[in-house]
Amino acid sequence: MAKQLDYHTIREIFTRFQDSEPEPKGELDHVNVYTLTVAVALSAQATDAGVNKATRALFQIADTPQKMLDLGEAGLTEHIKTIGLFRQKAKNVIKMSRILVDDYNGEVPNSRAALQSLPGVGRKTANVVLNMWWQQPAQAVDTHIYRVGNRSGIAPGKDVDAVERAVEDNIPADFQLHAHHWLILHGRYHCKARKPLCGTCLIRDLCMFEDKNL
Repeated sequence: MAKQLDYHTIREIFTRFQDSEPEPKGELDHVNVYTLTVAVALSAQATDAGVNKATRALFQIADTPQKMLDLGEAGLTEHIKTIGLFRQKAKNVIKMSRILVDDYNGEVPNSRAALQSLPGVGRKTANVVLNMWWQQPAQAVDTHIYRVGNRSGIAPGKDVDAVERAVEDNIPADFQLHAHHWLILHGRYHCKARKPLCGTCLIRDLCMFEDKNL
């Protein structure tokens, strides 16, 4: 775990991220807040590319909770069987859809507590939905953010909750909205787990990682 970077260094890091990608976007395909919620829930222990491939046809026929219920668990399972843990995920999506229809008039709620009460929706999923759909500066810490935060010193922490707090506490407010996307994309394409691309990294002179792959 690297030492926590200071304010000025973090501001410079995110200024560079912003200059490189002013409007970073999540890579999960969706057509509305319901399909976004489903896609994020399906993405646990799966790649965004794999989820997008599985949901491409699914969301054409089931883009609302009621349509998902009409499709049924068996029909949903057939669409997502290439995704890890697909049987449990199918059960959760159907349960979630039933609750949304019965308790929320078919609408996805927009508080973290209400989102987390839905089957298959944890804190990370709730934060992604709040950030991507409602533009709330919620920080969803996945494996990429956890790795980048600890390697670089941007947001070190012993677990995902500690890293989430470090992101919220240390990254300047004007970068908070897009912070988790910049960190995810940096981890996915540059600060990779096994062979980080330190030689072409735009923050390598500011990063605290001692074992740089140069």
